[in-house]
Amino acid sequence: MIYCVVPPELADDLFDRMVDYYKDNPNVKVIIDRRDGLKSPSGSTESPKSPKSANRRRSRIPGTFPEIEAH
Repeated sequence: MIYCVVPPELADDLFDRMVDYYKDNPNVKVIIDRRDGLKSPSGSTESPKSPKSANRRRSRIPGTFPEIEAH
């Protein structure tokens, strides 16, 4: 699914035109952006709950691995 996001400031002018433009493409859905803009004062969109460098990957298993021969 592809979302065509229309900003609320332009919704009156663009929404109906974009829906009409993509009416024959079932993979596109036109939506109006209704986010309330939870930006920090510095202009960052980062959530205040998340750390600056959130690394969600699993840590490597400690130890060494045996050498293997490539053929």
